[in-house]
Amino acid sequence: MRALRWTCLPLAVLLVGCGSSSARPFPAGVHVTPVGHTKIAWYGRGEGPPLLMLAGTGSTMAEWDPALLRLLARDHRLILFDYPGVGRSGPWRGRGFDSLADATAGLISALDVSSADVLGWSMGGFVAQRLAIDHPGRVSHLILAATNPGGGRAVLGTPKAQAIDSAPDPPTDAILQELYPPDRQAEGHRFLRRLERASQSGEIPDDFRVSAATTRRQVAAEDPWLRSDRNYRQLARIDVPTLAAAGHADPVTPPLNMRRIAARVPGAELRVFSGAHAFLFQSRGAFASAVSALTAR
Repeated sequence: MRALRWTCLPLAVLLVGCGSSSARPFPAGVHVTPVGHTKIAWYGRGEGPPLLMLAGTGSTMAEWDPALLRLLARDHRLILFDYPGVGRSGPWRGRGFDSLADATAGLISALDVSSADVLGWSMGGFVAQRLAIDHPGRVSHLILAATNPGGGRAVLGTPKAQAIDSAPDPPTDAILQELYPPDRQAEGHRFLRRLERASQSGEIPDDFRVSAATTRRQVAAEDPWLRSDRNYRQLARIDVPTLAAAGHADPVTPPLNMRRIAARVPGAELRVFSGAHAFLFQSRGAFASAVSALTAR
């Protein structure tokens, strides 16, 4: 379930000369912290309770929409990081999403954070679910966006959407068609321009490196996720305030996935937003407000 792996190629080709950002930049200083038998690269911004951001397949910490980050950073100290095997982090020595959840819990501990609000998008939602289940004391509030519960309750997108999502380097236009509805493709290109300006100004790290081998390993980890109902069953263990958020036109993870997660997690809130797989970028004002309302509880 890819989020934004493709951006590193078209940024240099399509978005040269976009101009400088009008928003006040911040220095995106990247730290590298030993965690277990590897190391994790991360950066932070904002003030307030920590909000850990878990990205999708083949994506780095630099590939969140800067406009969304500005909104979320009003109420939170954002912690954005590269999974093991991604970008500036060390090697991924584990297997499956449980190992990525363990590494994430290790990072939380290494940063001397007792617990954090956690936002998991797409594949990051798999990691976030396992983090909340396997390391419950580390999660204060849980936001799951455009993900699925695993096993027989998971509802996959069309074969075309799945093929694009699983490819190491799919064409930019194909990914934009998954992230934004067909009639909102111009918004996708504006997002690309925001990324370009932010990386040039130092507002986000210039960090877009993900090997094809890592992407294939992440995609391969979805096979056991989808074969077993273990995760779906264990969702009932989650006892923190939870938001299950969906894009009404998501071709990769249809909204029924989030309805099933919300029905399984005790007390979870379901919200369906305008947009496709990147609804949290397209409907960023409404989404950020929902996150703030949840984490204020």
